Amino acid sequence: MNHSTQNAASRAGSAPAGLEVRDVRVVYPGTPPVVAVEGATLSVAPGETVALLGPSGCGKSSLLGAIVGIVPVAAGAILWDGSDVTAVPVHRRGFGLVFQDGQLFPHRSLARNVAFGLEMAGIAREERRARVEELLDLVGLEGYGARAVTELSGGQRQRVALARSLAPRPRLLALDEPLSSLDADLRARLAVDVRDILAAAGTAAIVVTHDPAEAEVMASRVLRMADGRLL
Repeated sequence: MNHSTQNAASRAGSAPAGLEVRDVRVVYPGTPPVVAVEGATLSVAPGETVALLGPSGCGKSSLLGAIVGIVPVAAGAILWDGSDVTAVPVHRRGFGLVFQDGQLFPHRSLARNVAFGLEMAGIAREERRARVEELLDLVGLEGYGARAVTELSGGQRQRVALARSLAPRPRLLALDEPLSSLDADLRARLAVDVRDILAAAGTAAIVVTHDPAEAEVMASRVLRMADGRLL
């Protein structure tokens, strides 16, 4: 598989659109230091979903963390639309992140969970409400806004987490094993739903998973990792 950072959609002489990861290295301190990612190079076009597939400990979550900015980069660069964002703080990259367990706020209603990022950004109340309604409809939870998150099933919670991450209109959404805590049947169904939701939102996305079938369903391209390297 060719992991060139060239984007087929970009025009000659213009900066490549979307995400570029160039020769990224991630090292965790220790004696000796642990190299988690070595020489990773990949691209994700706007609106494209790419899966990082590999076993536990292969470096895929470390690479995802480096892309969104929660893991330091020891070497290499992260770019968006040709601009280097390697040193840009997490909250200014315009990237969203969905964790395994969703990390919802139990004291907030479903709607207020989705609205959290909009509130932090100072978005006006009516605009927030309209965006929340739009997203609840998108993830199949229309009319559920007033419910407590403790009343939701595991699949519904992950839909809420996805809606919350999409609310601020991120230019890239990173999903770290988003379905791993669910049972096999629900995972299979929700993988299709997440794929369709991302396509409808038009958001570029990277999905980390250890499940080959899940990767094939959710992503238009699958990149395999082993021992810290993209294969």
